[in-house]
Amino acid sequence: MSQKEIRFTIEQDAERIPEKIYWEATDNPNEGLEETKAIAVGVWDQFHKGTLFIPLWTKEMEVFEMKRFCIEMLGCVADTLRNATGDEIMAAQIDEVGLALTKRLQKEMQAAK
Repeated sequence: MSQKEIRFTIEQDAERIPEKIYWEATDNPNEGLEETKAIAVGVWDQFHKGTLFIPLWTKEMEVFEMKRFCIEMLGCVADTLRNATGDEIMAAQIDEVGLALTKRLQKEMQAAK
């Protein structure tokens, strides 16, 4: 049996707000720690039958970047649902929400210029 590892390192300020986030993984083709502005980790709690969700982002994460990050996570959720359950209808509905939010974000970004 092989083992894989994903590791996150978070540097926080005095108020425990993330200033830097680093990650590394066994299967990452890049070696060593890589910096990122945001992570979101979801874990299924099999005993309580619910999701434990840990979202972290740095002070440098811009609002439009955060919105795009959340929209792209919806796409990942749709793909995961499609692959894990074969439920194309629910996955397509999630994709539709993502597309609608993408259009809204594009309009917001145009208005901000």
